[in-house]
This record gives sequence, C-alpha cells and structure tokens, in this order.
Amino acid sequence: MIRKLGILGAALAVAALAIAPASAAYPDKPVKVIVPFAPAGPTDVMARLIAQKLSESLKQQFFVENHPGAGGNLGMMAVARSAPDGYTILVASSSYTVNPSLYAKNPYDAFKDFAPITLAAASPNILVINADVPAKTVKELIDLVKANPGKYSIANPGVGTTPQLAAELFKLTNKLDTASVPFGGAGPAIQSVVGGHTPIAFSALPPTAPQVQGGKLRGLAVTSAKRSATLPDVPTMAEAGFKGQESETMQGIFVPARTPKDLVDLLNKEIVKAMQLPDVKEKCAQLGFDVVANTPAEFAAYIKTDVEKWSQVIKDAKVPQIP
Repeated sequence: MIRKLGILGAALAVAALAIAPASAAYPDKPVKVIVPFAPAGPTDVMARLIAQKLSESLKQQFFVENHPGAGGNLGMMAVARSAPDGYTILVASSSYTVNPSLYAKNPYDAFKDFAPITLAAASPNILVINADVPAKTVKELIDLVKANPGKYSIANPGVGTTPQLAAELFKLTNKLDTASVPFGGAGPAIQSVVGGHTPIAFSALPPTAPQVQGGKLRGLAVTSAKRSATLPDVPTMAEAGFKGQESETMQGIFVPARTPKDLVDLLNKEIVKAMQLPDVKEKCAQLGFDVVANTPAEFAAYIKTDVEKWSQVIKDAKVPQIP
C-alpha cells in the first residue's frame, strides 16, 4: 500500500510539473532581443530601452543583438527559427507589415511565424515642403501640383519605407502627376527638401521635426489619427480634409509562433507596464514616438490591417517588388 502511494505521489508530482505554467521559472537565463537593423536607429534605441526595463522588472538580463540586412528580413527570420520558449524576442518596425508585399519571395509569414506581444509605440509620417513653396495647406499644395503637372517631385527615405508608401497613397488618392524620389535614408531626403532640390517630402517624424521647428521646412500634415505631441500645431491629414491617409512607423514586439500563451501574456504585461513609466514616455517623446502598448489581440488586428493596406498600395502604385 505504501509503495502504491509512493508511485501515485510521484505520478502526481510529474503531472503537476507537466501542467505548471511556462512562466513559473521564466526567465532563468538571459533573454536575447533581436533588432533586424543596425545599431543607433529608432528600433535599436527602443529595443534597448525595453530590454533595460525588462531586465530590471524580471531580474534577468535581456540583451540586444543586431541582425541587419534584407530590409529587416534576416533578423526577423532569426527569430522565426528560434525556439518558442520566450528566450528570443523580436523588436520590429513597419517593414514587418510591408515586406510581405514588397519582396517577391518574402521568407516569413506575418500571420503564422510570430506571436504578437504588443505595439509598443508608433510615430506618424509627415508631409513637409520647402519653406519657399507657395502653399500653406495640403489643399493648396495639391492645387499647386495639379496646376503644374510633372514639375514637382516628392522625396522619401527609400523604397518600401512607410513614408514612400504614404507618398504613393497620397498621389493615388489625389491623382497627382509628380515623381517619387527615393533616397538612402531620411537624412539625405530631408536635406534635399531643405535645399529646394526636391520641394516636397514624406518622412518619418523624428528626423524631420527639428527642421520644421527651426522653420526650414513647413509641416503641412501628420499621417496619424491624432496630432503628434512633438509638433502639436501641425494638423492631421483628416483635419486637413483628406481621410484615409494614415500611416506610421511602428515599434512592435514579437516572439516565435507557438510560444506558450502564459509567456506571451507575461511579456505583454511587463512591456505595457514599462511603456507607462515616465522616463520611458519621455524618451519616446524625444524620439518622436507615441506610446501605444496594446494587447496581443489588438496588435494582431493592427498587423492584419497594415499588411492588407500596404499590399494594396504597392499593387496600385506599381511599386517594383524586390527579387
């Protein structure tokens, strides 16, 4: 009888271990946070900020590794191929939702290869013009471009970036005859507009805001649903009279698909809590990002909408796919 009770006790202990939540001992070793871009960019800064806060709250090291290349695809695939155990985390920008349509043979499935944790923060794009362009509003700019077909060009930081796609959406919606000019980053694109070589630009907000604040560029509209705290005097596209032009650069957190739900929920809870800290909010504002920190379900819905939206724009604007 005693032997049977011993066997039964052992079996119950094993069963208890089998159903114990994966987060019970998590994390019991360092956690890798992969950024699919080079160091010092907005996604890298955001990842390091979040990693620091997770290290403090979960009493374990969260460390950042940069895996740049192929528009972010190399780093994203490194996470997709990792064990779904919570020890590899992805911090990605909007290339996550653009690349499935931009690349002819995109290596990951945005809906099946990852589990979304949260949309930590997002930054709108902004429509700016050289200060000498005779337009004070979005409508005046459209009227000016339509009155001078082929004369004006729109700079953007590169093919496949959300500012470039925002420009294409803007052109399609308003039937504008104007060329898109891609540059190798936001810096060169903005300098071209400041110099008057390319009089119009769509750009991410962070690198552009100082030029608007300094009067070298005129900000006509931001592409967010509400005004940005960074440039509160610049209206939204909807306020300017042009709905359906929303676009932004996101900073999203993911883990590999099939990561246990309790780990997903734990990471969501800790990251959402971190994003609400005053110093984190202040740093995000300095970077030009607004804190979002939503639920996994809300983030999954956001991804679906964004993938479908940019797929349609890429198709309608005949943006060449990358082989």
